Amino acid sequence: MGTNAAIQTRKTDAIARGVGMMTQVYAERAENSEIWDVEGNRFIDFAAGIAVVNTGHRHPKVIEAVKNQLDRFTHTCHQVVPYENYVSLAERLNHLVPGDFDKKTVFVTTGAEAVENAIKIARVATGRPAMISFSGGFHGRTFMGMALTGKVFPYKAGFGAMPGDVYHAPFPTELHGVSTGQSLAALDTLFKADVDPGRVAAIIVEPVQGEGGFYEVPKGFLASLREICDKHGMLLIADEIQTGFARTGKMFAMEHHGVAPDLTTMAKGLAGGFPLAAVTGRAEIMDAANPGGLGGTYGGNPIGIAAAHAVLDVIAEEDLCDRATQLGQRLKQRLQGIREDVPEIVDIRGPGFMNAIEFNDVTSGKPSPDFANAVKAKALDKGLILLTCGVYANVIRFLSPVTIQDGVFQEALDILEASIREVHSEIGAKS
Repeated sequence: MGTNAAIQTRKTDAIARGVGMMTQVYAERAENSEIWDVEGNRFIDFAAGIAVVNTGHRHPKVIEAVKNQLDRFTHTCHQVVPYENYVSLAERLNHLVPGDFDKKTVFVTTGAEAVENAIKIARVATGRPAMISFSGGFHGRTFMGMALTGKVFPYKAGFGAMPGDVYHAPFPTELHGVSTGQSLAALDTLFKADVDPGRVAAIIVEPVQGEGGFYEVPKGFLASLREICDKHGMLLIADEIQTGFARTGKMFAMEHHGVAPDLTTMAKGLAGGFPLAAVTGRAEIMDAANPGGLGGTYGGNPIGIAAAHAVLDVIAEEDLCDRATQLGQRLKQRLQGIREDVPEIVDIRGPGFMNAIEFNDVTSGKPSPDFANAVKAKALDKGLILLTCGVYANVIRFLSPVTIQDGVFQEALDILEASIREVHSEIGAKS
């Protein structure tokens, strides 16, 4: 198979430059929270495929469900020859997604596709064209996904004109000087200066921003958005693609806020590593599109559907929502202990096990992507895979499988602490 370096050379020659890579570690096998590369090196995975394998790499129940489905059939296209487990998974999601009303579901393949379909549904249901999203939000790499995304580089740079009738409001982030009141005031200004609220189909929001920096919406903000949407006849769309399926200590992050969206998009953790995404929402809204207007050739692939059933079983049987809360508390407690000695740490946050740490330069007080990247590199050298994020790229996000073994988790925390302290010492010595 070759070494990491040899494969990287081949990758450079064979794969488009636009496919970015966080590491040059080429996986050979994985189990629960651990990955072994082609050279036999072991890594603790604090990325989980970007919150995809919440139930761990190759969970036995997920693998068993997939193998059973492989023995039956792999593809018919649900729109041509349907299958029962698609229906039963829709029934389960209709029950699990927040909202005390009748719901319906459609399955697609990727998170971006889920967002695209949610926009289609919102527009046809309301008869309105405009959309509102937030700065720092990430909603995918398709053109509508890019238009909704509130971060230019690398997602929009160089790709030309974005679809029209998409407007952005500032996301409330107290750490960066934007309060809930200021964000809501900006929305009001938007309605006065740029778009008639009567033309707005929906507001889309991540309950916890993913790529944008793991900032959770402040308490009361979603309730205010719900009131605004109800007042003007808009829909509220919750993008739960990264927050869903036990990651935040709840099945869905909206449950922390007691607010029911009209539409919920989901993907990532839904099928434990198999490509599956969904939109679930109010039944009458979901039924607005004509037959044939929704779906896709691979949408609701039976293998992904089978995996998703197993994922939901594992979350319930292993009480992963509670497990996420416990792990997040342990992680944040450890980080708080480090913060006393490392002034570069300006924030530690996140519900459940969707946590992050943010770094600033101690001299300038400005965001420090250099510090975050140095910690990530140092940790990788020690066998811990980390991800950065944020508009300023100065945030490290923690996304290990919620099924991580206690011993492995402790080992990861030790590596993380050593890496942060070493980078602090090195940067302090230079300043």
